[in-house]
Amino acid sequence: MARIIAVTNQKGGVGKTTTAVNLSASLAVAEKRTLLVDLDPQGNASSGFGLLGEEGEGSVYHVVIGKRAIPEVIRKSALAYLDVVPAGPDLSGAEVELVGMLAREKKLAGALREVAESYDYIFIDCPPSLGLLTVNALTAAHATLIPMTCEYYPLEGLARLFRTMELVRAELNPALETAGILLTMVDLRSNLAQQVARDVRTHFPELVLDTVIPRNVRLSEAPSHGKPILLYDVNSRGALSYLELARELMRREKGA
Repeated sequence: MARIIAVTNQKGGVGKTTTAVNLSASLAVAEKRTLLVDLDPQGNASSGFGLLGEEGEGSVYHVVIGKRAIPEVIRKSALAYLDVVPAGPDLSGAEVELVGMLAREKKLAGALREVAESYDYIFIDCPPSLGLLTVNALTAAHATLIPMTCEYYPLEGLARLFRTMELVRAELNPALETAGILLTMVDLRSNLAQQVARDVRTHFPELVLDTVIPRNVRLSEAPSHGKPILLYDVNSRGALSYLELARELMRREKGA
């Protein structure tokens, strides 16, 4: 049965999609059957694998509004153990369509139940907001992974995200856990980065992951080539960091 993890932060620009793409790829390289669901209307996780839910093709939009079953829209990636459910431009209208539907917060959870037995991990790349799509992801997930940069605005945003998670636990998904807080785009030569990293570890000592993702040019370049960092430059600091993150996540999951 798949472990479903929502990669989420309502603050944009914190490495959320980079993490969803490269952590999924790293687990696939470890021969874990992995599915990446792109739930962000920008579709960056899809394009990060050279895939997009084009008009006329099935995408996650058709799944959440109930027009297609999820097995119909799963696409193969360049990695043997990794599949992708792509997003397309039509996903931006899904929240409006969901408003009038019964059990609107549980559409994705119901869809993922159909394929949960086929995977070890399912990652959901959430939009940078706390709307209905993100609530669908939190309702479907066993845990959240929260990427954040070492700056004060993302730190302030954690409180809002945790409040949303509490509401979801109370009303929709009482078993929702936090898989960890991941520090991304870290430049430890910066005094601010060092201070924020200390603050986050002090406030959330059990939640902050040991692995830190450095600021890395090769990581930034990889999406423009439609590849995860492991297929673009496996020897880069970014690739090695995400491989270490995959190892840490598996250790934590095994010990849970």
